[in-house]
Amino acid sequence: MRLFVLGGTGRTGTEVLDIALAHGHAVTAFVRSPEKISARTGLAVVAGDPLDTNAVRRALPGHDAVVSVLGAPPREALRPGTLMTDFAASTVGAMTAAGIDRLAILSAAVLFGGTDLATRFFSWLLRHHARDLTTMEAIVTASDLAWTIARPPRLVRMREERYRSAEGALPPGKRIVSFRAVAAYLVDAVERKAHVREIRGLVR
Repeated sequence: MRLFVLGGTGRTGTEVLDIALAHGHAVTAFVRSPEKISARTGLAVVAGDPLDTNAVRRALPGHDAVVSVLGAPPREALRPGTLMTDFAASTVGAMTAAGIDRLAILSAAVLFGGTDLATRFFSWLLRHHARDLTTMEAIVTASDLAWTIARPPRLVRMREERYRSAEGALPPGKRIVSFRAVAAYLVDAVERKAHVREIRGLVR
């Protein structure tokens, strides 16, 4: 497959590139800072702004699927903003115009909510980011794309690719998962044409 990756310089994005290349896919990383990515066999790096719909659209033809792991910087996640919404609008618009319909995209488990004290605290702390993610997901789910939305909880640095997923909820268990496991899930979902038009919770 030819995969088009948005957010390839981030912590999840670097794992997406690594796993997709290890699986033998041809990968295009569309990034604002191409100097952050080392040259590798099977990897093309295209410089561009993911908020520029036309630039994304021009780079998309010939690809089979888009994996988007774009995220908001931590400081922006704590204040009102529309960055994730704007990313989604650009991505969906570009994919629709280019005729590419498979999208696997990263969101967050905060949108599942919950009644326990810790969940309520983090829901309050990340309320602005959650509002932005809700609108982002609304744009994706209202589209005609074959989308999959992944909602992981707290992400940690580990080399393991193990994950468990469930539709519409977090599976039972400890509410952490590795960046690499989230990347593995997104690549797996695209490869297997699995979980199309589903929102999936992920845990370790």
